[in-house]
Amino acid sequence: MFTISVEFLHGTFRGDPDGTANTGGLEQGEWPPAPARLFAAFVASDGSGKNCRVTDGSELCWLESLPPPVIRAVPDIHHQSLRPRYVVRHGGKASRSTHQGYVGRTGTLVRQGVRVALRDSRVVYEWDNEPPAAVLEGLRCRAARIGYLGTSDSPVRIAVAAGERLPGPSDAFVPDPDGEITIAVPKSGDLLMLDQMHAQWTERGASVSRSQFPAVRHDAWYRSPTAAKGIDHGNAVAWLALRPAQPGRRVSAVTALFKEAVLSRHQRMHGEPPPLLHGHGFKNGGYELARYLALPDVGGPWSSGRLQGLALWLPPGTDASTQRKARDAAMDLRRLSGRGVDVSVAPRSGEESAWAVDPSRWCRLSKTWVTAIPAIHERRRPLDLEEMTRWCRHAGLPSPVRFRSSRTPFRIGALDLAPVEVNRPGRPGLPYSHVELHFDEPISGPVAIGSGRQRGFGLCEPVSEEPG
Repeated sequence: MFTISVEFLHGTFRGDPDGTANTGGLEQGEWPPAPARLFAAFVASDGSGKNCRVTDGSELCWLESLPPPVIRAVPDIHHQSLRPRYVVRHGGKASRSTHQGYVGRTGTLVRQGVRVALRDSRVVYEWDNEPPAAVLEGLRCRAARIGYLGTSDSPVRIAVAAGERLPGPSDAFVPDPDGEITIAVPKSGDLLMLDQMHAQWTERGASVSRSQFPAVRHDAWYRSPTAAKGIDHGNAVAWLALRPAQPGRRVSAVTALFKEAVLSRHQRMHGEPPPLLHGHGFKNGGYELARYLALPDVGGPWSSGRLQGLALWLPPGTDASTQRKARDAAMDLRRLSGRGVDVSVAPRSGEESAWAVDPSRWCRLSKTWVTAIPAIHERRRPLDLEEMTRWCRHAGLPSPVRFRSSRTPFRIGALDLAPVEVNRPGRPGLPYSHVELHFDEPISGPVAIGSGRQRGFGLCEPVSEEPG
């Protein structure tokens, strides 16, 4: 875990969220402070490239490559619109139309925008990524040089930590493709653009306009703490990239190694894993256990079906402490080895990760879901709508309105496996099929169906139109 804590020393924050503060039309201030604004403060604290004085700038490249963070901040704040006022403008020479109190100078109207008053002066940004020691030290040096965030009347104290959760509010703004608000975040390439803008300004001065450069703004969807609470369908707590990608035919071995590694790491970090992670002695009602998912490259015109990542899904009702410990164990993995597999593992890093490792690839809302990995039948009987309804009920899904099934894949890159690659040694073999499900209302993922969903079989991808 990597954490940045911001404490607003005056208990207020003023920032212009969209460049409209100077028009007088801004009614709501920026909240929470955007990660893009925080990144800009880190850049300004010691410059970049050859302008760095106490760091080498590599920490900025690492910081801009991170995915959108979880932002812990209070949602109930007070927005105070500041009244316009006139200030003295110094034009370099005496003016005839003078300001009443300042001879030889004129006044100009200043609109300051909106100031936000905070109930809790702390805001905490959290990532699952772990920084290298040199990067962490560089960010700490920069944090010590940041005096304010937003405008200069918003002084701050900033702390940086790795491997621990800094104190702050319990409410959280969480990245969510189906969220209801957008927040500006940095992305790889922003630092290069800022360097180019600075170089042009240094050479040509005020004649350089921001309109001469692409907008350095990237909005990410977030779910706020006050958003309407939907039904808990469970969620994926960790997304990992595999390097290099593995053949799809090794899906059973890869997910088995993933499960073994998570359980082993959990034992070392937090003690005995709970039953929902390993399935032994599971006493809760229903059929829900953790799912160890392999993420194949599927659905694109040149998809190969190779396994590009992993995800750990936990069932509905899993408490926050169990989720955190399971996520810690999964995100700490660096290698999977055994059963003919030897592959490095790393937390998903946004821009650098393959398409299949993007959570939005598997989590977005859709009425139609198609298996990327074949689903193992729950019983030896023909598939009909009644049986598919049973599968969906066991997977925590609503009843489908129609379906179709096939022994061969429906989607490009979907895995076409032999029985020996599906059924476990020493266990009775069960039939397996590729399935296309249609629901009355859109549902969100990840979706996995069938009896093998705990080890990644039956993983479905959302599609926006009828597969061809």
